[in-house]
Amino acid sequence: MLDRYSMRFLIAVVLAASAGFTSSLFAQEMKTNPAVRENAVMEDTDRGQVSSSIGPQFSADPQDPSQTKTPDATNTAPNRNASKVDSPQPKISPDDDSERQTKRILWIMPNYRSVSANTYLPPQRFKEKFWLATQDTFDYSSFIYNGMLAGVAMAGKSEPSFGQGASGYGNYFAHTFADGTIENYMVEAIVPTLTKEDPRYYTLGKGGFFKRTGYAVSRLLITRKDSGDRTFNISEVVGAGAAAGISNSYYSADTNVWAKTYQRWLSQMVQDAASNIAKEFWPDINHALFHNKF
Repeated sequence: MLDRYSMRFLIAVVLAASAGFTSSLFAQEMKTNPAVRENAVMEDTDRGQVSSSIGPQFSADPQDPSQTKTPDATNTAPNRNASKVDSPQPKISPDDDSERQTKRILWIMPNYRSVSANTYLPPQRFKEKFWLATQDTFDYSSFIYNGMLAGVAMAGKSEPSFGQGASGYGNYFAHTFADGTIENYMVEAIVPTLTKEDPRYYTLGKGGFFKRTGYAVSRLLITRKDSGDRTFNISEVVGAGAAAGISNSYYSADTNVWAKTYQRWLSQMVQDAASNIAKEFWPDINHALFHNKF
């Protein structure tokens, strides 16, 4: 018959062998089964959080000096995964390339404000909002776009005092560019910073044509706060209105000031609505017609 110490030694050997065998099987399972590997990582995270909250662990049998353990230093170490658990609104990438937004639409139209469907981003600081407005304002395409608007305004003689010809077109272009510049900075930088709103366009990316079109137009009145909650779009409505009012300082005073202010305000809102619709459906068009080449 084995004495007490021999029996303990035999039991320790059997337990060690069993643990090694179980570990080898579990390691093999982690290599072949991704689900097991993911669960193991989650369990390790949970154990680390519990250990750090409870404190050092000791032996369950304090009467046996041979089994008494000192505090484990690894249990008191901070949990490296805690920041991942507590981080608000992590970025979630789109599941499909067909839902991804690009920096430009058809290589021309700037698309810096668009956020791909199923993607959540952290709030922007003033510097980032200011840079967003700067990109939209001084992009090479904005000169082309404002040039087209100036030509339409001159053809309609919206400001007779500007005249016609090259000098008249220069007046129209300068005023149109100034209108767009002030509107961009008011809507995308200044007012959003004061109201803590997110000036970016978050793509819906699902549903029928009318649902997504309605969603794109409704973003003129509904937007996100920096915290992620929905709110009335003060940046768009008040920002565009303020920009239209500021423009009165460099337009002729011999016309109906209220009518011109209202027209410029409405014009900016309509342009932003059309821009939202184009941004909403651009990933689908890029995927279907151009196979995501843009």
